[in-house]
This record gives sequence, structure tokens and C-alpha cells, in this order.
Amino acid sequence: MAGNAIVGQSGGPTSVINSSLAGVFQACQMRGAEHVFGMLHGIQGLLEEKICDLSSRLDSFLDIELLKRTPSSFLGSCRYKLPDISADEAVYEKIFEILKKHDIRWFFYIGGNDSMDTICKLSEYGRQVGSPIRFMGVPKTIDNDLDLTDHTPGYGSAAKYIGVVMKEIIRDATVYGNNFVTIVEIMGRNAGWLTAAAALARGEDCEGVDLICLPELPFHTDRFLAKVEKMQKDHPSIVIAVSEGVKLPDGRFVCELSDDERFVDAFGHKSLTGTARYLSNLVAKNLPTRTRSVELSILQRCAAHVSSRTDITEAYQVGGAAAKAAFEGETGKMVALKRLSNDPYQCTTCLVNISDVANIEKKVPLEWINEARTDMLPPFLTYARPLIQAELTPIYINGLTQHIVEE
Repeated sequence: MAGNAIVGQSGGPTSVINSSLAGVFQACQMRGAEHVFGMLHGIQGLLEEKICDLSSRLDSFLDIELLKRTPSSFLGSCRYKLPDISADEAVYEKIFEILKKHDIRWFFYIGGNDSMDTICKLSEYGRQVGSPIRFMGVPKTIDNDLDLTDHTPGYGSAAKYIGVVMKEIIRDATVYGNNFVTIVEIMGRNAGWLTAAAALARGEDCEGVDLICLPELPFHTDRFLAKVEKMQKDHPSIVIAVSEGVKLPDGRFVCELSDDERFVDAFGHKSLTGTARYLSNLVAKNLPTRTRSVELSILQRCAAHVSSRTDITEAYQVGGAAAKAAFEGETGKMVALKRLSNDPYQCTTCLVNISDVANIEKKVPLEWINEARTDMLPPFLTYARPLIQAELTPIYINGLTQHIVEE
């Protein structure tokens, strides 16, 4: 079937999201798409008819290899929430008019929960109006909170970065031997997969973090202070990994105890920065110790120089699998990763209904957290370690990593 494909990227970027873009692009070309267009800044850019022809930008093997090694979203991103179809059908009419104008037959959206919501709504509207366009969701999120997939592309590389950085912070924090508390803030609004990755730092050459605080468990400031005080009796310098989304028993985010103003995005998500800073000040006021707060912030999603090769490979595979499924007639689906074994690690792709994924968050299983609520148990390590394996060497020019950017 002749026609064109279009692909967009949405939500927070990852260090391997462009590998999924490469997978979609190359698979669509191989399957006969006349043109593969890119939405500039996701669905919001599409509504403004901001698109590019990827074939004219990605026209060599080197371009594809650079794309796989380039962090963030090559096509740009957005946080645009499509209204419900019944609330504003005109938006959908406009989108489908634009798609018809450019003879789009296959539509791909690379993103997390909110992006899968977009695919769910578009595929439903397409069904209602009898559109032949195939809509496919391609998973990505460092948060690892998409349901019905073993893990999400982007998580393995972010977990690898966190494990590496935590080892380095631990070495630095223990250099003086005096009372010191270092609190490291890690991304994760409602799911603590990233913060749990701090447990990967422990090994023969590293004692690991002393305390891990996840949003899956209510956070009690008095118990937190008591744990810190008790831990410092055994060794003076301790390192704590805390999720930005830890909440008090009453449901408030801990960071809301500070006086910082909170930005709210189109999906109603409050910015959560400042958790580590607040807790660091709390400890300093109540215990005889020096403190330091470290906020990993966007570094954990853009550190492509320490990406997991496993993650890059799987990101590429889900992009290709999405194209294969769409060209075979599937629509309203997301490509999921299905783990076959841990040792040796084997994983394949499958399809799940987008309506069963959109707006559902997958949390860290409580049985993977120890009884003292301070650390992760072996089942988590067995789950996470395969995802951080191997590296894809960056391409260096003049001593710095080389990237490819949309012109």
C-alpha cells in the first residue's frame, strides 16, 4: 500500500529515544513508505503543520549511528494533552485533515504514559470515522512506569547512569571521615524505579547507599531523622537516595513543605524539585552533622555517553517492531518488551492494546523492598542488572562527543 509514514516524540526525553526513531525510520523505509515525515515538537507541532522529511536529513549510515548516540529528542518534544473527543472534536478533524493532506498511512508516537493516551485517542477517533491510518505507540520513559511491558526503553540507561554516579558520590562523600549526610534527589513522581537503581552501586568495590526512599511508601520525616541518627552511630558519612516524589502520609509531596513555587504542566503535574534540598536542611537543623544535597535532574535522562548498549538495542527494536506491526495492519497498539529469561538475558517484543496501557502507572513491587524499608532486595537487582549491560562507544571529535541535530 503506497503512502507516507509520520513519527513524533513526546514527553521527557531519554538518552535512547532517538534509537527508537532510527528503528521506526529504517523499518518504514524498508517496508516501502514513500516518505517518512517527522513531527517537530510532537502532536503540538503537527497541529501547526510543522513537519520535516526525515529522508533528507538521515541519508547515510553515519547519520543513523550518530542518531543512536544523540541524547534528547531529535525531533523536539511537547507536553500537549489532547482533549477528549467528545469535548473538542474539531482538534481531531484538524489533525486528520493534515494527515490526509500529506497522505499519511502510518502514524507512530514515541513516548510514555501521556503519549500513549494520545495514541489511544487518535486510534479511537480513527476507528469512529473509518480512517485507514494505523496508529502505533512506541514506548519510552526513564521512569519505567508503563504497564504491560517488562521495562521501558530509556530506563536501562538512566539506571546505569544512576548506579555509576552513586558509586562516585559515595567515594567522594566518605573522603573526610567526619559526620556528613549526602542526599541525592532522583527523578520519579509516583514510581520509584529510578531511585531503586541506586541499589546497583553496591558491589565488591562499593559499600552502596545507606538509605533508599521510594514514593511507593509513605514518608515520615520523624522516622527519617531517626534512621539517619542511628546510621551515623555506625559510620559518620552516609549517602541517601531519595525520589523527588516521596509523599507524606497525608498525600502531600515532601518538597511542598518548602516555599518553592510549583510549575504545573498541561497534564496537571507539579514540578517536584527541591526534595533533597529540603531534607538536607531538615537534617542539618536537627542533627549534629554537615549535609549536602545533590539533584541529578536532567542528567539522568541525557547522559548518552554512559548509555546501556542493551537499552539502545531494545529501543531500536521496539521502533522497528512498531513499523512492522503497522504495515501488517495493526492499529491502536503499543509495542511491549517481554522478558524470556534472566541468565542468559533474553527479551522479545509483543503487542498490547493501547487502551490497556494509557494512563496506568506501574509501581515498584513492595516485595522487592526490604523489611526495614531502606534498600532493595535481590529480585530487583536480578531484574535491573541485565538492562544496564554493555556500552556503545560515543563518536568523539576534538575530544567531545558528536551529536546529530535537526536543521
